[in-house]
Amino acid sequence: MTVLYTTDHEWLRIEGDTATIGITGYAQSQLGDVVFVELPKVGRQLKKTEAAAVVESVKAASDVYAPITGEVLQVNDALGAEPGLVNTDAEGKAWIFKLRIADKSELEGLMDEAAYKAHTA
Repeated sequence: MTVLYTTDHEWLRIEGDTATIGITGYAQSQLGDVVFVELPKVGRQLKKTEAAAVVESVKAASDVYAPITGEVLQVNDALGAEPGLVNTDAEGKAWIFKLRIADKSELEGLMDEAAYKAHTA
């Protein structure tokens, strides 16, 4: 399992041909208390950098972008009832959606944890 990050503060957990995607702890700390998460539809084809979901907090609404191209396989329905999971477990239970990876070469432009930490320092 590999974890990668984007400059837009999304994380991807890569397992085989599937990427689980959410926002980082840094991103949720900037947003404040999350009150609503708009999820993408299962089966939707997303292009890299396309807005896929929306995370709304008491401060702002923020788009979550598809970090790679792929098909939405699953969404985290628990966030509908409990959007605050994004604040308490952003990089764990608060994953937003899972994508079938269309082109693994797109992963090459993403950051590892050390590079992401330097990016947010």
